[in-house]
Amino acid sequence: MGNVERTEKLKRYIMGWINYFKIADMKKLLQTTDEWMRRRIRMVYWKQWNRVRTKFEKLQSLGIHKQKAWEYANTRKGYWRVSNSPILSKSLGNTPSKD
Repeated sequence: MGNVERTEKLKRYIMGWINYFKIADMKKLLQTTDEWMRRRIRMVYWKQWNRVRTKFEKLQSLGIHKQKAWEYANTRKGYWRVSNSPILSKSLGNTPSKD
């Protein structure tokens, strides 16, 4: 499944939940779910960039300084932990990409 298809399915799913629960006061729950979902999406991208060289090149293309990109591309931390890093939060913003 490609990232564009995944984005469309996710968008439909989220809109369904929002429309179903729009009567209830669920602002805090939806905010925490949104934060978790964004982190999960960053993790999926990080996992797709399988190799160190790919991670390094992708981070540089997203505007991360060469030294920081190299440090994060070579990290031994797990996918979930890296997905919460400021580097990925900054580079993989809220705008969808066309990968």
